[in-house]
Amino acid sequence: MDVKSLFAWILNLLLFAVGAVAQTPLTISDKENLPSASLWEPYRHTLEASGGVQPHHWRLMSGSLPRGLELHDDGEIRGNTDESGKFEITLLARDSNSPPEQVKNKFVLSVETPFTAEWDHKTRVNGQRIDGSIKVSNRTGRDFDLTFVVLAVNEIGRATAIGYQHFPLKKDSRDFNIPFGDSVSRGMYSVNVDLVAEEPVSGRIFRARLVTEKQQVTQGP
Repeated sequence: MDVKSLFAWILNLLLFAVGAVAQTPLTISDKENLPSASLWEPYRHTLEASGGVQPHHWRLMSGSLPRGLELHDDGEIRGNTDESGKFEITLLARDSNSPPEQVKNKFVLSVETPFTAEWDHKTRVNGQRIDGSIKVSNRTGRDFDLTFVVLAVNEIGRATAIGYQHFPLKKDSRDFNIPFGDSVSRGMYSVNVDLVAEEPVSGRIFRARLVTEKQQVTQGP
């Protein structure tokens, strides 16, 4: 085989290989639920597709991303959002073939609930005391100014404070434990836990409340 024939054979082989790649269907690899974002926290996720002819190109077909996040042509979603919630979007992936192959999928991008509170240990009566603990989470990129108040309310509506704290809840704190408890008089009590978390820069306030069923305290005055 002379040099000219060898060159033609290699060229045909390369064209065949390119054609074989192009014949692989274009598919989107990402699952429906994209990685979650957090308020005021840098976000970056690169969408993935396979098949078709690279490079792949992306665009938003319908819906909207959280404010502050942008989809770039190469499939990277990045930015810093100050908007919480669940966002349903439709994205289109297009390859570089001529004519291009394209495919679209629906996705959900959630921004985590900024502030949450839940029971760690539900209240229990121990003699004259009512004790318990909660755990709180700050799922944002900024510190919160947190106020925590616990009231034991008896059957006639009289409230006794059995817990209070005021402190900075650091950014990206997960399941931070706060215990509480104190002595009360005899009676039937429900416990109300109220929390107020303020983000000083934006002035946004997040609230949470936990309430127990009534419990009997049989000891004490």
